[in-house]
Parts: sequence; C-alpha cells; structure tokens
Amino acid sequence: MARVPATALHRIRRASGTFARRYRSLRPHPAAELVPQPHPWLRALGMVTVVILGGWLGLLIVGDVRVPVGPMNTTMTLRPSLTGGTKINVSPLGALELNSHKAPVRLDVNVDQLDPVRAQALVDHPERISGLQREITQDVEHGTLDLAARSCVAVVSGATALGLAVYRRPRRAVAAGGLALTLLAASGATAYATWNPKSVLEPKFSGLLSSAPSLVGNARSIVTEFDVYQKELARLVTNVAKLYDVTSTLPAYQPDPTTIRVLHVSDIHLNPASWKIIASLVRQYDVNVIVDSGDTMDHGSAAENGFLDPVANLGAPYVWVRGNHDSRTTQRYLEHIGNVRVLDDGRAITVAGLRFAGIGDPQFTPDRSVAPGGERAEELAGARLASSLRDQRAAGTPVDIAVAHEPTAARQTDGEVPLVLAGHLHHEDMEVMKYGTRLRLEGSTGGSGLRAVEGSYPAPIEASILYLDRGTRRLQAWDEIRLGGLGRTTAEVTRHLPEENQPGASPAPGAGPPTGPARTRATPSPSTP
Repeated sequence: MARVPATALHRIRRASGTFARRYRSLRPHPAAELVPQPHPWLRALGMVTVVILGGWLGLLIVGDVRVPVGPMNTTMTLRPSLTGGTKINVSPLGALELNSHKAPVRLDVNVDQLDPVRAQALVDHPERISGLQREITQDVEHGTLDLAARSCVAVVSGATALGLAVYRRPRRAVAAGGLALTLLAASGATAYATWNPKSVLEPKFSGLLSSAPSLVGNARSIVTEFDVYQKELARLVTNVAKLYDVTSTLPAYQPDPTTIRVLHVSDIHLNPASWKIIASLVRQYDVNVIVDSGDTMDHGSAAENGFLDPVANLGAPYVWVRGNHDSRTTQRYLEHIGNVRVLDDGRAITVAGLRFAGIGDPQFTPDRSVAPGGERAEELAGARLASSLRDQRAAGTPVDIAVAHEPTAARQTDGEVPLVLAGHLHHEDMEVMKYGTRLRLEGSTGGSGLRAVEGSYPAPIEASILYLDRGTRRLQAWDEIRLGGLGRTTAEVTRHLPEENQPGASPAPGAGPPTGPARTRATPSPSTP
C-alpha cells in the first residue's frame, strides 16, 4: 500500500481545519436561532410608519411656500389629512374651509398680510381690477407648482433621513424615500381626480360671526355669479382685501333685494341667551321673518311666560308653532304679543310676502296633561295639516312654507307644499322627500337648554338663514349657523345650495306644487291611539 508523504498529509489537515473554521463562522449562533424573526407584514408596516412619519416631519420643516396672490402675501402648505380639502386662514377673522378634493393631504393657505403697495395700486388704478382674476389665477398656479416641487423634496428627504436613522442601511433608506415619493404621487393623482372647483359654492366659515355674511356673499350672487372657480377665487381675494382695508368697522352685509330672508329657529328650551343671538342675526342678515318650530319653553307653565317678553323686540315678525314642551297657556300668552303670528290647526297666514300654515304638536309631554299618542298622534296631526294645504291650493292661495314641530307630522305634508320646517331632534338636516317637498330640520337654538350640560360636550346653538326668491317664493340657498355651546366662543357659517340652483342644473320651477310624481293619499280618520 502506498504511503502518503508527510508533507501532503500536513497540507490536507491544514485545509480541513480552515474549512471547518469557516463553516462554523457561517453557522448562526445557537442563541441567535432562538430570536424570532419579524413577520413580513410587520416589517412592511414598520416601513410605512417610517415613511409617513418622515414625510410629515419633512413637510413641517420645509414644506411651505410664500406666494404673493394679488394684493396679498400668502403662505401655502400641504398637510397630512384624513379628509383632504382646502383651508384658507384669514387672520384674525377666522377661516374658510372648502371641500375641494378628497385625498390624504390638505392645502392650507394662510393670508399673512395685505401688501400696501399692491393694494394701493389697485385703488389708484381701478382698471386693473378687470385683470385681477387672471393675475390671481397665475399666482396660484405658480405657487401650487412651487409647493408641489418643494413638497416632493421635503417628503422624500424626510422619509429617507428617518429611514437611515431607524434602519442604518442605505438601501432601506433609499427604499423609504422611493415609497414616500410613490405615496405623494398617488395622493396628488387622487386630489386631481377628485378636484371640485365648485366647492367654493358651499364654504364653511369659522370665526367672527359678524363678518361671515360679507365674506360668504348673498344668495343671488351665489346662484348667478359663482359659476367657475377662477371667478370665485378672484372674488374671495377681493373681499379679503376689502376686509383688511377696513380699519374701524367690518363691511356691512348688503342683502339681496330679490330674496326674502327667513330665520329658522327651534327648541330654545328656556335659554335666555337665545334672544340676544336671534336679535343679532336679524340685524346682521336683515331678516324679514323669524320662524320658530316649537319647544320654546321647558315645562309650559304660566310662571315661565315672562321668558317670552323679548320676542316683541327682536326686530322682525315672529311665526310660531307649539312644541311638545309648549302648553296651551304658552300659546295664549304669545297670541297677545304684537309681532307674533301663531300657527295652529292648519290655518294659513301671509307674513313678509310668504304664505305660512302650521299645526301645533298634539302631545304635551312635560306634565302629561294630554295622554301621549306616540307617532300615531303625530301622523294624524300631519294629515290634518296636509288636508288644509290641499284646500288652500284648491282655493288658489297655495302655502309656501308649512311648519310643524315633530318631523313625523311634517313628513305627512310631502307633495303638498314646497318647503316644510320642523325641529324636535336637536340637530340640523335637510332632505327632499319622495314627492318633492323639502324638509328642513333645525337644531336647538337654545343649545338644548339645561340639557346642554348632560353630555361630555356642551350642545351647540344652531339656527339657519333661508333665502327664498321674492318672485317664485322658492328656496335659493341656506346658511347653517352653528355657535359653540355653553362656555365656548366658536362660530361657523356654512353655505348650501339646492341641487337645482347649482351651476349648469335645470332651473327650479317658478310656481305651482313641488316637482315630483303626483301624490294620492287618503286622509286618516281620527282614532284613539
């Protein structure tokens, strides 16, 4: 048998030892095998969290642009948001919120100051105002492009930097930056796809209530003038410039002479602060008539009647229906106040050029002096009101607005009147019912009275201004007014338009019964619930 030389055997042993050492170095340590590896979904979630947080920090640090827009200096910023939209901050007056787009980013526009040189140039050369729209549009376009580029850099840089700090690997940091850019591009595409240039038709204004009517505009100009976004933007900037130019008083609201302004209040529930708020709204909006859909009192006792005395000095006629917290004693007391018109049993009256009819709530719940009839009692009351409305139309004196306290009763008038007002539920709502009648529910103008302190947050004080065309007596627009409840000082005004008054929509019918299919309904016969 041949013998292996000693030198060769030594080389083989040395190579085997080297291989064994390298193999052992490649094997994981036994302790490392006990450490569980994160699930791929958890790693992906961690990456997304780093990207979002890093992008947000980047936007906070460098993601804003200072842009001159017309005569004003503004700051544009993109902010993460669950709802999207645009918020225009007009310090110190408040803010305008526009539902301009649906995307996880919101555009904030801060009006920093009015440039005195550019503003004076407009005053000295009013002919330049005709070109203000084009100038503003160009300013906004340039500012938006600059903001988009800067935001991309800010988001990618922030996500990359945070990815490097968290993972300490350049490849992971670059992946975070790429994912951030992808998310931002997707957000931009979503915003572009959902862009709503008509959103300025229904703005929400928060801040000083006295300036809201001037900034929002009146019903007629909303319907006829605000048909394209560029015109809206030019008008908004012009109005803001006027507001900044005033030193002693805010501009007065100029009511449209072709509209009738109805202030709808409800469910005051013995809150004395409501009278001052109502009087202020009557002055600010030059209200023609106030409609109270009931529950002015809490218990309907004679001892509460003195609470009603300020109604005589509100500055407008007061149309009222009885709620389930208002007694017959309350109703008789109001009937002797000069400017009050009580609606009951479907009787029709004409006030401020509008024809009203209503019915008091058949149930008086505070002291159970009337056996509660539940929903059936409300349906019967609504049926009596609907029958009266049909009789009025047959006689050639159709009713423009019906009023009931409880929505169940109000719904019985569907198809018999263009607009019916109600309350009771302590929250605002508006809907067009099956046969074309528009039902308006008002919130509590008394902030739910003493019930305001029952919940975690105080109930808001709510009222509405309804704009009706003086010729057709049809609803043109309405403003929802919402004031902070007990101990709060916030104010919001939100403009709404019926669909038929949106730009490009078919015009609303000028007269006659509400649009919709013809309605045939038998009047229920009274029965004991």
